[in-house]
Amino acid sequence: MKYLVILVAMFTTTACSMNDIVELDKPTKQNFDLTDMDSDGVITARERCAGTILGASIDNYGCGQVIDINHSEELKILFANNSDVIEPQYYEEVEKIAKLMKKHPNTYVVIEGHCSVRGSYELNLALSQKRAKAVTKLLENSFDIDANRMSAVGYSFDKPVDTSGTPEAEERNRRVIASVTGENTMSDMRWNIYTVDELEE
Repeated sequence: MKYLVILVAMFTTTACSMNDIVELDKPTKQNFDLTDMDSDGVITARERCAGTILGASIDNYGCGQVIDINHSEELKILFANNSDVIEPQYYEEVEKIAKLMKKHPNTYVVIEGHCSVRGSYELNLALSQKRAKAVTKLLENSFDIDANRMSAVGYSFDKPVDTSGTPEAEERNRRVIASVTGENTMSDMRWNIYTVDELEE
């Protein structure tokens, strides 16, 4: 009886082993495309944004991240009394905005003109509009920024930043603000241990 049990156990084990053997006569059919055509680490079956720049930071579908730009900056430009002329020493202030807009070609700028509380509202409204327009004209004529990407708005003395009424307050309130909005079209790049070497090539 003892030997009979041993023989049955050996037969069962051998039969199981034979059933576990699978012979592949032909390649297994793959239902999904596992290639990575743009080498961004996302397989073609999942890819939604083919042609990603090599090394760009992407989401799970191979698409680069779009970053909104919302940049507001006061331009340190001093105008002569009742004048909208921008003196050459202030061109560098305007150039900073031009560089930002050239770096991000999908951006748009609104130039705001503001005045101090001196003179009539109507006079300051016209003057603040002229000063804002002078900045957009300088961006267009000297820094090659398309006029369609700019607008000028005068606010007279509707939006003071200092209401103390001192001469210093009046100077602070006579200002020009550049508000740049749009999308960052430059690819956000992932950094790795080889990035510095790649940039130096």
